[in-house]
Amino acid sequence: MPLIVALLLALPAQAAPYAEMVIDARTGEVLRSRNADARLHPASLTKMMTLYVAFEAVRLGEITLDTEVRISRNAANEQPSKLGLRAGQKIAFRYLIRAAAVKSANDAATAIGEAISGSEQAFAERMTRTARALGMGSTTFHNAHGLTQSGHLSTARDMTTMGRRLFYDYPQYYNLFSRVSTDAGITQVRNTNRKLLAAYRGADGIKTGYTRAAGFNLVSSAERGGVRIIATVFGGRSTAARNARIAELLDMGFDRAPRHVTERRPALPVYNGASRPGPSAPAVSVRPIMRGTLGVQLFASATLPSTVTPAPRPVAIEEQAAVPAPREVVTRASTSGGRVFAISLSRQPSRSAADKLLLRTALQELDTLDDALRQVNQAQGGYDPSFVGLSEREAERACTRLRAREVDCDVVQGS
Repeated sequence: MPLIVALLLALPAQAAPYAEMVIDARTGEVLRSRNADARLHPASLTKMMTLYVAFEAVRLGEITLDTEVRISRNAANEQPSKLGLRAGQKIAFRYLIRAAAVKSANDAATAIGEAISGSEQAFAERMTRTARALGMGSTTFHNAHGLTQSGHLSTARDMTTMGRRLFYDYPQYYNLFSRVSTDAGITQVRNTNRKLLAAYRGADGIKTGYTRAAGFNLVSSAERGGVRIIATVFGGRSTAARNARIAELLDMGFDRAPRHVTERRPALPVYNGASRPGPSAPAVSVRPIMRGTLGVQLFASATLPSTVTPAPRPVAIEEQAAVPAPREVVTRASTSGGRVFAISLSRQPSRSAADKLLLRTALQELDTLDDALRQVNQAQGGYDPSFVGLSEREAERACTRLRAREVDCDVVQGS
């Protein structure tokens, strides 16, 4: 073998760009940083945000841990690491969370996003909105799993922030990240971070990541004597080298952090003045009502009586009993700009039951249905409730999310 070839083969592979950061988690004070604001590929560190949004969706009542999620072909076809989900199967939402947190399963991460937002694209948009609300201004997400994609970027600073917010905002779920193994419904899965968890005293999370473009990434948290340090590495050359550097950074953090400080807990994020990540409903409807008594009723039969009512404003659970009965209004004219799709719900035995089903469903899917109109058509054998005046994308997205919550629905196009 020529000498020059032998020398080239002996050289290490081209390393990914490197960055690191260390903070005192109690206060957010930066103790060490290097290239912390360089926008790099986060790899599976992405799943920290996927899980944060999942925890948020449970808190807001958008989905429950026991919701049975139907797996799409898109989710089942994700590249490894995978849980091994099959298209069409159903699995409890809690097991998807465990698989994404512990095994870093890409199919589980995609299924989480689709269950919450209807599509991975819509979920990625929500992830980015959440990042902005958390102060992660240099992060943009395009998928739920972290496989390399153009424009899907973050920084060591932002991912360190993400790790801190997981610990403080959702402490009830934080133990997931320290489990060496866990039951993911269809199999037991092992933690991708188990070597560091076993080797470093006080380590209790958080998330590993690797792709060829990113290198070996890790956000790790450890607690000793009431002091909690979070350290982040982007672009490690190997698992061993990354773990060794994280251990050094954690040691450095414990050496530099004061033993006693006033803890500064972050507040839950606010989205454009609202507590929910989607568009907030106005206090008073800005939808104009047409003059006169004649209007175009979308999807209404000329031979059957129907009523169209505006979607309800968001109300707290204890307020729901006080919501007034729907009133009859005139809908928008036919110049709907493509908003001619409807979501049809299951037939109900009475008008009252249909109205109640529309109300419950709207409260489950405020992000989309807050801008829709409610309609009840009398039919043979009962009453058909539906949401009308949606675009095709809105209708498909909302119906997919409702099905994930065990709500029967169909997307219908008007004439």
